[in-house]
Amino acid sequence: MEIKRDKYLNELINSIGNGLVKVIVGARRCGKSYLLFHLFKNYLLNNVTDNQHIIEINFDAFENSKLTKAEECYKYLISKISDGERYFLLLDEIQLLERFESILNSFLMRNVDIYVTGSNSKMLSSDIATEFRGRGWLINIFPLSFKEFKSARTYLNNEDAFEEYFTYGGMPFVVGLSSSKDKIKYLKSLYKETYLKDIIDRNKLRNDDSITDILSILASNIGTFTNVHKIALTFASVYKKQISDHSISNYLDFLEDAFILHQAKRYDIKGRKYIGANEKYYFSDCGIRNAILNFRQTEPNHLMEQIIYIELLSRGYSVDVGIVETKISASERKYFEVDFVCNLGSQRIYIQSAYQINDDKKLEQELRPFRNIDDSFKKVLIVGKKLEPYYDDNGILHIGLYNFLEKDNFEL
Repeated sequence: MEIKRDKYLNELINSIGNGLVKVIVGARRCGKSYLLFHLFKNYLLNNVTDNQHIIEINFDAFENSKLTKAEECYKYLISKISDGERYFLLLDEIQLLERFESILNSFLMRNVDIYVTGSNSKMLSSDIATEFRGRGWLINIFPLSFKEFKSARTYLNNEDAFEEYFTYGGMPFVVGLSSSKDKIKYLKSLYKETYLKDIIDRNKLRNDDSITDILSILASNIGTFTNVHKIALTFASVYKKQISDHSISNYLDFLEDAFILHQAKRYDIKGRKYIGANEKYYFSDCGIRNAILNFRQTEPNHLMEQIIYIELLSRGYSVDVGIVETKISASERKYFEVDFVCNLGSQRIYIQSAYQINDDKKLEQELRPFRNIDDSFKKVLIVGKKLEPYYDDNGILHIGLYNFLEKDNFEL
């Protein structure tokens, strides 16, 4: 079964020959290797080059463990280049290679087009900025979007497909599993045996179960503002543990670096500035989030917000949580929340998410923040599952969740 990942494949195709190191980053098992070694390699073989001019190494494989040593890897790569034609270098889990920045820089000087994957955002991002000095091209990859998920499950109708996606998420391997029991088993194993162990080993933690407790707290509170001090208070009241704000901040950094969590900052729309102290956290995949909670808390409102947030990130938007300050009287001000403020270049979109709108009062509650924004950027209300898109008299786009997830943009 081949899963289409055309957005990311086209990004790679368009970057061929641009003289930069293409760095594909994302969570473990979200499809980076499949994209690079299957989809992109097949494109190269069918349209660009032959197998002799493609050099590939998976540094996570046992048989390649000696190639994680800088000198061994360099000698191996040199031995594979036998003529003056352009070579394509495909390297998986590059963070496992010693001094990878120096090695990649040296091959940029040759007729070699370089593509690498990695699962550590901080290390790769900092190295791209410093060591590559503008010669790195970052491509963020996420678990399957709903549209990609459906391309592999074409026999399901929207309702059944969404129910499955809503519960088990978009990790590519899950799509090939037929039973709920197998899906749950895989997701729990991925979370415990891959993600947590990676974080513990990478950051030299002493099997600290505090990071597990933090994930449980955040998974239970998707869509809720929080901060490190609030989490510390929860530890004290729920887990009867004392943990410093500094330690919690470090743990959150570890989880973001591993692409398990994403932070949405609070943004003052009228003041055009970020407001500190409180943020929201979303998971890279709702299936992983549900596995952390043993599939017990699957509230549609919060999971819909989770799915929309990751969908927006995968489309390239930077996403914040908006706050609109409104003057009620000389002495009173009121604050309205906009679920998502999405920016992409000069484009901005404001989004409200509401799973159900049962009456005019609820509709007014969702639209009120929009009416207090005095700019002309697009405003979108995403509701329920099924709703044909339309614009109301105030120019606000109303669209169902299915339509939003299956469209590539907001232009109707």
